[in-house]
Amino acid sequence: MARAYSGVLGAVAMCFAILRGLVLGNLADEILVQALVVFAAFSALGFCIGWIADQTVCDSVENRFRSEMARLTAAADSTTESPSE
Repeated sequence: MARAYSGVLGAVAMCFAILRGLVLGNLADEILVQALVVFAAFSALGFCIGWIADQTVCDSVENRFRSEMARLTAAADSTTESPSE
């Protein structure tokens, strides 16, 4: 997920940097340098955001799985421990 966020955020930021340079009438080499700097910065930011999102999803799924397994184990224990008198 981190790589996907990185690629998307970097590409979108680069497009906006190119459009900004064209609107302001900058030279092509200035636009390219600015776009590459913006791409690198926002790709790194996107990677961090994607990593945090991935960890959050994994933790949530793991916690849900563990709570469901604990519930099932408790239910199975309660049925096996019932007295047969």
